[in-house]
Amino acid sequence: MPISSLPQISEWTPRSWRGREALQQPDYPDQASVERVLEELRLLPPLVTSWEILLLREELAEASRGERFILHGGDCAERFADCQSPRIANLLKVLLQMSLVLVVGAKRPVTRIGRFAGQYAKPRSSNLETREGVTLPAYRGDLINRSEFTAEGRTPDPQFLLRGYERSALTLNFIRALIKGGFADLHHPEYFDLDWAAHSPLAAEYHRTVETIGESLRFMEHVLGVRAGETDRINFFTSHEALHLAYEEAQTRQVPRRDGWFNLGTHFPWVGLRTNRPAGAHIEYLRGISNPIGIKVGAATTREQVVRWFEALDPERTPGRLALIHRFGAKKIADGLPGLIEAARAEGGRAAWICDAVHGNTETTASGLKTRRFEDIYREVEQAFEIHRAFGQQLGGVHIELTGENVTECIGGASVPTESHLARAYETEVDPRLNYEQSLELAFLIARKMKNEADR
Repeated sequence: MPISSLPQISEWTPRSWRGREALQQPDYPDQASVERVLEELRLLPPLVTSWEILLLREELAEASRGERFILHGGDCAERFADCQSPRIANLLKVLLQMSLVLVVGAKRPVTRIGRFAGQYAKPRSSNLETREGVTLPAYRGDLINRSEFTAEGRTPDPQFLLRGYERSALTLNFIRALIKGGFADLHHPEYFDLDWAAHSPLAAEYHRTVETIGESLRFMEHVLGVRAGETDRINFFTSHEALHLAYEEAQTRQVPRRDGWFNLGTHFPWVGLRTNRPAGAHIEYLRGISNPIGIKVGAATTREQVVRWFEALDPERTPGRLALIHRFGAKKIADGLPGLIEAARAEGGRAAWICDAVHGNTETTASGLKTRRFEDIYREVEQAFEIHRAFGQQLGGVHIELTGENVTECIGGASVPTESHLARAYETEVDPRLNYEQSLELAFLIARKMKNEADR
């Protein structure tokens, strides 16, 4: 469609997406039961607040101006079975440790956004999966069906929407309790050390970084004569792909004394490559909520799409409203990213640019396991910094699939896991994640890159 003939934007409601083509939605056998569950969800308390959402918008605006860096990380897809305190605490720990390393390298604040408390649904390349002549619906995440390859397990169950909401609430409650109790206090970084990583090749360098921060805090407090209060409480925001639109709609509400609608199921909903069509139902839903919005972009993204996203989602070009999360792969970013930056600039866009360096670097081993190579992930991040600098702007953040567990799902890094090591602790049901050591090593490499950029 030529840009000159873009359709007029109609009046928005939380249900207006239902008039558009909605991709990647589950096919429930009993729609009446779905509506009963959605009605129950509409009555349940919100998971996040409007003022937290607006705070994140302010911080994303700062990232778009190069005044802040975004660390966006977590599981590719959460599992109900993993809603356990040790796993949640470990993920929180690795994000905290990475953010401390980045603070030192970036010399600016770091915003932590977790892919948790709602990342229970995943898009799939095919609606069906065939094994040994048997064809069943694809596994779409615990919010929709189960991974076990049986007819019962793969049948979408609307009750899982309630379980997803409940697991999200439990996760958020535990994270907030940890942070309120001082878990993220920079005066006590030992609270968020990972026990199993004590012998990591990076442990000594990490603790030197922590000691540097501790010395700076003690010096500041000595000079001021007061405790640096803001350092004992750190904000964490939540994020998930806004994939299951009826689920998102059920948590979309108006709040007292504020204009507009908010998705109160997450702070930062984002849309992936499979569902980001400007005329599609997902963009129609997202355009009416006041949350900051993330859009995945890649090699197939066109200038026309960029124009239409800005017109639909950010017509006033407000800093903090949009984050463009670019995912190309190390081999394609140099050719693809500059054109998108130019297109956004031509539209007056003021988005925060975030580099997703994992999804474009996925490959499959000879044994059929999906994996990623650490060297490719870092090479894409490194190029992203250089390309943005060439345009006179700064990369606003990174988007990483990672875990605080000692898994072996990606190849390479300081501990040099190879393809032969993958089977030792390959847990993911969907995409491979960086483990603790790989995540922390990536943070150190990014910190050094930012320091070098600042010293130029």
